[in-house]
Amino acid sequence: MRNQFRRIHYTFHFLGYLLETLGAVFLLPLVVVFIYWKTTGDGWVTIVAFVVPSVAAFVSGRRLRKVFRAEPPDTTGPMLICTLGWLIASAFGALPFVIGIRLGYLNAYFEAISGFTTTGFTMLSGLDAIPRSILFWRALTQWVGGIGILSFFLAITFRGTGAHHVFGAESHKIASTRPVPGIFNTLKILWGIYGAFTLIGALVLVLEQVPVFEAVCHALTTLSTGGFSPHDASVAHYALTGHPHYKLIEYTLTLMTMVGAINFLIHYRVLTRDLKAFWDNMEIRYWWRLIAIFTVIVLIDHMHGSGTLGALLTNPTSIDAGGLEQSFRRTVFQVTAILTTTGYTTQDIGSDFFPALSKQMFLVMMVFGGCVGSTSGGFKIMRVVILTRLMLREIRKLRVPGRAVTKLIIDRKTVPDDETHRTAALFFTWMALVAVGGGITALFSDHGALTSLSGMFSALGNIGPCYIRSGDLVDISPVVKITYILGMLAGRLEILPVLLLFSRKAWRG
Repeated sequence: MRNQFRRIHYTFHFLGYLLETLGAVFLLPLVVVFIYWKTTGDGWVTIVAFVVPSVAAFVSGRRLRKVFRAEPPDTTGPMLICTLGWLIASAFGALPFVIGIRLGYLNAYFEAISGFTTTGFTMLSGLDAIPRSILFWRALTQWVGGIGILSFFLAITFRGTGAHHVFGAESHKIASTRPVPGIFNTLKILWGIYGAFTLIGALVLVLEQVPVFEAVCHALTTLSTGGFSPHDASVAHYALTGHPHYKLIEYTLTLMTMVGAINFLIHYRVLTRDLKAFWDNMEIRYWWRLIAIFTVIVLIDHMHGSGTLGALLTNPTSIDAGGLEQSFRRTVFQVTAILTTTGYTTQDIGSDFFPALSKQMFLVMMVFGGCVGSTSGGFKIMRVVILTRLMLREIRKLRVPGRAVTKLIIDRKTVPDDETHRTAALFFTWMALVAVGGGITALFSDHGALTSLSGMFSALGNIGPCYIRSGDLVDISPVVKITYILGMLAGRLEILPVLLLFSRKAWRG
């Protein structure tokens, strides 16, 4: 009987370590409090806003480690650890919003889990008047959640047995591929690349005359493909305020989101002078092509809707080159932001700037997401590749019925049947959850079908932008908010670990 609930013990024992680590992370925004002391709303209230959850997380973690005994994890337990880890981290991560800016707890929890899952949905407005430490914490949640809360925790604290199971439960992957032997060597490399790119991104933005605080926040939320901006207008803020380098800033952030959405093992290969890594596998080739194809479709659709395309065809010399460049820049930025599941915008995707066809294309893009092994959400390009090749294989079998075609081969490697079945099951579950979430949104709000679907697409794909405006999202039914909270978590953890949480048998290991 004692061993029947062994998973409960090591799950909560492990979560105790996680909460202790989170308690230390809460202290980082205090640096920002002291830098901006009494200048942007930071002061004793924001000190309390971070010290209280820090102490609460540390004490709770210590208590869990004492009450529950340590056991070596099996392959199922880490799935439970992973799901509960994100839920509990968000529960504590919501407290700075509650204490610091008096946000209601459900909205604060929504904001926290949107941050940790790098979704980019926000309940906040009037960001310029919010204390800088709160905005920094908001950005930090996305940075920590980018590669994963648990991988961050493992990288800095944990050395116990079964760490590879925990890492594998959270990482977005098709196959367990590591750049070097050993889980901790792998984590060191991944977080080293992640940190270095973040630092480089911040420095580049500072050179483009972005204020240091904003540059840091944007670097934290760009590499994580999260999209929490310190401004209500998101990246469009720089164009609206007449920043002298706003175009360069937009191109820089476009490039940074691309970097975050590429498999970090590819970055490792490139950094070790294997430049062909940017084109030598099917997933990355699909990804580049999708960016190009969707950019062309949306750009042509926008130009057609604005009358620019007709003018260009009839009288090319009459076209304003600056207007054409702006259309291209905004289009490629938004296409890249949605395909990489980054919540940044330079133009509201529900606005008239994008005609109806473009808006439908955005929904399609929300499904794809980024590459496996990146910080992006979504269904993942590799799984789209698997389903595409699976469909082509079935067509081939119909054309040549007398010839057996059984193996699915990608990049000269056979895809295991288990992975093919898992991909098909995930796709079915993904689309079913979108339908259910869209239906709940339509039922508990006055939004139409397309807008309602876009909300759940965005939550499940960890994207952020949708056709529901931020102001409307704040006032939407708590039922819809809870639905989106579950959707964001399911999207980040690729659904199955979340479903496992509700299985009684999963706990009796």
